[in-house]
Amino acid sequence: MSVGAPRALLVDVDGVVQAARQVPSPNHDARPDGTVIRLIVVHGISLPPGCYGGDAIDALFTNRLDPAAHPYFQAIADLRVSAHFLVRRDGALVQFVRCAERAWHAGASCWDGCERCNDFSIGIELEGVDDEPYEDAQYETLASLIAALRTRYPIDDVVGHSDIAPGRKTDPGPAFDWSRVPDARRSVAERRAVPRVTRE
Repeated sequence: MSVGAPRALLVDVDGVVQAARQVPSPNHDARPDGTVIRLIVVHGISLPPGCYGGDAIDALFTNRLDPAAHPYFQAIADLRVSAHFLVRRDGALVQFVRCAERAWHAGASCWDGCERCNDFSIGIELEGVDDEPYEDAQYETLASLIAALRTRYPIDDVVGHSDIAPGRKTDPGPAFDWSRVPDARRSVAERRAVPRVTRE
């Protein structure tokens, strides 16, 4: 286990992982009544793009990003977004929103015929960019977190942001190794295996 990665993870009844550093984000609301959490969405993020470390991601998700700190921040400082979790390059885990609540991570999205994926999903950001390999420590933490989430919720699938918002989003990108995430993208594989029906 890498230095920054938590050794064991447990999701409590409220959807809190106590082993994660807690940074509460105001960017969340209640899930619709009766919603079953059944999807995990993996994202990629770095601020500024390609730069790692620092507190810019925390600042964005808590509405404290200084638009004067970097030219790129001017276009995103007013966004109201969040994710449930962030996995840093060293495997350290941060939680911004309780899993029982709806984080604002997916945007316009659709999965398995259902729109508004924020309603029924958990968003996990990995610190990185589309075309640079993610770290071993990140895969370790991600696998532990997914296992803990599956223990608490009836998760059907683990997919990328690009899978639920194709054409609009590309993360976590081609550098992300899906083979290191057990039972991920099952529905993607099934859809690709179904022959396309053509009409005469």
